[in-house]
Amino acid sequence: MSRIGKKPIAPVSGVTVTVDGQTVSAKGPKGELSVELIDWVKPEMSDDGVVVTPYDDSREARSAWGMSRTMVQNIVDGVSKGFERKLVINGVGYRAQMQGSDLKLSLGFSHEVIFKAPDGIQLAAPTQTEIVVSGIDKQQVGQVAANIREFRPPEPYKGKGVRYEDEHIYRKEGKKK
Repeated sequence: MSRIGKKPIAPVSGVTVTVDGQTVSAKGPKGELSVELIDWVKPEMSDDGVVVTPYDDSREARSAWGMSRTMVQNIVDGVSKGFERKLVINGVGYRAQMQGSDLKLSLGFSHEVIFKAPDGIQLAAPTQTEIVVSGIDKQQVGQVAANIREFRPPEPYKGKGVRYEDEHIYRKEGKKK
């Protein structure tokens, strides 16, 4: 049985959660999000908050239970606090800077890469070697951070490239004479 799925999603001050069939919507100070849950689980409001339960004891319903509860928790957290992902740039001459609302990256190519932020995502470059991606949708924040990292992923010999702040790069030893 899912230990994550059993926990109710506690109400957060300033956030209103509504359940309409399989759709769960949350509205808070940062914005409004909704998620459509699959038919194997049933969301419902209770005194403890939102409770997600499986429709039956089938394998599919039990496997979707915990993930569905986490998706509802993520929209509640997103509209109340928001999410952010930090990226770090390593390498001589590699830098990032803001150009209006766009991010301008110098990553060793013959040209500079201009990255436009999608709707709902804020980009910031507090220093030349740091990038902060923030927004209310956890999946979208992670995807945008992955797209920026994809321009120049870290290489294993010198560690040059764009990496997540908490990512560890396994280093290889160079060629021996």
